Amino acid sequence: MNFTELTIKQTHEGLKNKKFSSKELTLAYLQKIKKSDLNAFLIITEGLALAEADEADKKIATGNFSELTGVPCAIKDAILVEGEKCTAGSKILENYVAPYDATVIKKLKEKGAVILGKTNTDEFTMGASTENSAFGVTKNPHDKTRVAGGSSGGSAAAVAADEAVYSLGSDTGGSIRQPASFCGVVGLCPTYGAVSRYGLIAHASSFDQIGPFGKNIDDVKTVFNAIYGKDKMDATSANLEFRISNLELKGCRIGVPKEYFMKGIDKDVEKIIKNAVKKAEDGGAEIIEISLPSSEYALACYYILGPSEISANLARFDGIKYGLSEPAENLLDVYLKSRGRGLGAEPKRRIMIGTYCLSSGYYDAYYKKAQEVRELIKQDFKKAFEKVDLLFCPVSPFPAFKIGEKADDPISMYLADIYTVAVKLSGLPGLSLPAGKIGNPSAGSGHDGLPVGLQIIGNYFKENKILAIASQLEKML
Repeated sequence: MNFTELTIKQTHEGLKNKKFSSKELTLAYLQKIKKSDLNAFLIITEGLALAEADEADKKIATGNFSELTGVPCAIKDAILVEGEKCTAGSKILENYVAPYDATVIKKLKEKGAVILGKTNTDEFTMGASTENSAFGVTKNPHDKTRVAGGSSGGSAAAVAADEAVYSLGSDTGGSIRQPASFCGVVGLCPTYGAVSRYGLIAHASSFDQIGPFGKNIDDVKTVFNAIYGKDKMDATSANLEFRISNLELKGCRIGVPKEYFMKGIDKDVEKIIKNAVKKAEDGGAEIIEISLPSSEYALACYYILGPSEISANLARFDGIKYGLSEPAENLLDVYLKSRGRGLGAEPKRRIMIGTYCLSSGYYDAYYKKAQEVRELIKQDFKKAFEKVDLLFCPVSPFPAFKIGEKADDPISMYLADIYTVAVKLSGLPGLSLPAGKIGNPSAGSGHDGLPVGLQIIGNYFKENKILAIASQLEKML
């Protein structure tokens, strides 16, 4: 039996039936990670993992344990794990050690999880390819010449390559759904506020949301069940109760936004997504074409609001409070030298855009206007959900691209988020479900064998509906 190819449920059954111990399982994963050339992990937390595995084996021996007890996982390196390094993919935090656990980590530890390590991310989670990491790009397990997506590329690749049973990532503009699509795994971005952000290094506070990656819908549902809920340490977290939905594919009203199938989408991606929609229709779903007219402004809106929040959030990394501190003769030079050396090109670019948008004379023209557009985008979704239960659309207009292909063209890179940012502007939940692999590429496309994800979008706090329909559709794709 290959221990490392099992789902959460299968791993749990194996532990319960004493087919293997958590320690044996953990050692198998650690060995696999050390041999890997994907660069999915920045930090291997071997000491912590083995201690947690020993503790899990004791719990399992008593018979009093949860479905996640002893199951090895990976954590995006922007989420704090007490006593372990947390770099956020940046040189400025290269030697920073987390002083406390994020709320999601506390919850997983209470369930008996085994944390194998911290996964690679674009610097301060800014990017769509993990190429902006200060510690090297993560390779896609399906084609090592291609990116794993971003910013949670390490978390998606780790699950896809069987280097962890499941993982946690964070989604600000598409950073769970897009790498899940590129790597062929399931990734859930919950409703804004469904999962506590306490202990997540902030990128853009009105967008950031922690969520799980898994090998199937059942795994993602199990992890989401463990981490959601109100947290006194996060004022934006919501008090919700997750109930299993009885929504069936038969009779389900599925909206397909016409704006998401226009010029620019890769033909192979479009074919796979339309096939998934057809499968849902064959399963009894009612397919309704809907319009999200303000979605054409979503990308521009996001790249004003996001950088504005980045400008404020990254001001704390000044060479005094955290991480790298460059010696200088005066305080201003400490700031300039520490930030100049410690921050990479993408955070600097977004800080400058955000500072400009918030500056006197430009605030009304950019930031205020973008907030008004954000409200229009929310209203589009509100009207859509008056007619439908869920929305189906692509996650990305193209499959995983070559490493270096878009690195020198920030605008082209930003377009990777074109189908995911509107969901984040609205605070809605979205999931990437593997919909198939490109089998007969268009002439010269070279995309053969690359996964494509179907994006399933739900109304606020309707993760249960998304998971119910995705679970039924998973068996059909």
